Amino acid sequence: MPLTTDKKQELINGHQTHATDTGSVEVQVAMLSERISQLTGHMQKNKHDYSSRQGLMKMLGRRKSLLSYLKAQDRERYQTLISKLGIRG
Repeated sequence: MPLTTDKKQELINGHQTHATDTGSVEVQVAMLSERISQLTGHMQKNKHDYSSRQGLMKMLGRRKSLLSYLKAQDRERYQTLISKLGIRG
C-alpha cells in the first residue's frame, strides 16, 4: 500500500526546506511516518501478516536513524520536526 502521488506531493510541500527539495531528512521522515501509520492500521487488522511486520520494523529503524542523524546535526530542526509530526511522545 504505497503512498499516492498526491499524498507524496502534499508531504513534500509541507516539509521541504527549499523549492526543489525532495530528499531532505525532514521529507524522508515525513514520508516514512505516513507509511508507518498506514502499515500500523493494516497490522491491527491482519495480525499474522509477518512480511508486513518485518517491513514495518525496517521502516521504524530507518526513521529512527534519520531522526538520530538530524538530532546530532541540528537540534532545533529535530525539535520542530517531531512536534510537527507528533511523534516521540
